[in-house]
Amino acid sequence: MPTNDSNTLRAPRTMGERETIAMMALVMAMQALAVDAMLPALGDIATDLGVADPNRRQLVVGTFLLASGFASLLPGSLADRYGRRPVLLACMVIYILFSLACALVTSFDGMLAMRVGQAIGCGGLAVLPGAIIRDRFSGDQMAKQMSIISVIFMVVPMLAPSIGQVVLLFAGWRWIFVLLAVLATGMATWLYIRLPETLHPEYRQPIRPMTIAKNMAGAATNRSAIGYVLGGSLTFGAMIGYVNSSQQLVGEHFGAGKMFPVLFGFSALMMACASFSNSRIVERFGARRVSHTAVIAFILVSALQTYSSSLEGQTLWQFMPLMITNMILIGFIGANFGSIALQPFERTAGSANSMHAFLRMVIGSVIGIFVGQAYDGTAHPLALALLTAGVLSLLLVLFSERGKLFRRLHPPGTPRPIVLEH
Repeated sequence: MPTNDSNTLRAPRTMGERETIAMMALVMAMQALAVDAMLPALGDIATDLGVADPNRRQLVVGTFLLASGFASLLPGSLADRYGRRPVLLACMVIYILFSLACALVTSFDGMLAMRVGQAIGCGGLAVLPGAIIRDRFSGDQMAKQMSIISVIFMVVPMLAPSIGQVVLLFAGWRWIFVLLAVLATGMATWLYIRLPETLHPEYRQPIRPMTIAKNMAGAATNRSAIGYVLGGSLTFGAMIGYVNSSQQLVGEHFGAGKMFPVLFGFSALMMACASFSNSRIVERFGARRVSHTAVIAFILVSALQTYSSSLEGQTLWQFMPLMITNMILIGFIGANFGSIALQPFERTAGSANSMHAFLRMVIGSVIGIFVGQAYDGTAHPLALALLTAGVLSLLLVLFSERGKLFRRLHPPGTPRPIVLEH
């Protein structure tokens, strides 16, 4: 364990693999909870804070995600210098304070401002778990660990709308934010007590603008990585478009009503099952083979979605199976794309993951806001966005792979470095 800067916050020298995976998944899940627990309350928030335009309520989610993207730029560089642990703890404190601030706002503009503050804390929660896992694993094994994390991470979107709905049964929407602060406090306590520092002492990067700029530029221009980052950003953005408009589309247009949290949760459960399946097969078949196959299938399903949405009188039961299928396919895309993109950056995993998270969140949030605001009372804009995202994602992967799909860089049995403790 490093003997310099991070010693100010002491922790155990080692932590088991299972606890590490569970901890990192729940850290990332705090961001998902800040998005999805709001969904059943968006109408109440808009009414209480005087918002007339029904599409404007989506900004409670869209603004948060966009700000999270910009907030992702800084924590990785700080963590490459001072260590993962102190930066992650600082981000948790910011999250707690602004969650409480959101509960006290009296205007919609004030809500959006406090959500930006909350998102600043979430920037580190999105970036640092990936850097911590990259410190310990590499190759397809890293993709396996990230897939396991995704299983736990995706349980939160499955439960979050129902949690928000339960809170609304007994109290107002403000208590959802209070609950976020309470959960984050518990998470921060666990981190403080159990999380060791994972950054190699010799990998510490100086805080110099030119060094940071060089590391960030390298992460954004590396050909083998950038296609996966941008491709993942597009599919993520189309999915955020679904999240932004889901309450209006599924709950109101298709008439799901109080069944909306159940359907949304079932969709997330299917994504979690896909991620679990990915963790079981990725070392056998390789992250590239699995994710490339999933992207091609995503395009085909999205084409069928586009056709179905163009038919007059599309029903909920025509829409949901196709939507759930694409969410399952994203379970085979996201973790694999992220792991492949981080492989070239062993020494600068924090900065690289910051840049990648920035691109994913900003591009994804802008696309998500655009798709959400394009909602016209049908599923057609969403279907077109999914299809376009899938096609462009495949082209970007072809760019990174120099035109060759389904390559296997590390067949089973190939030695790969694994760092278990420092």
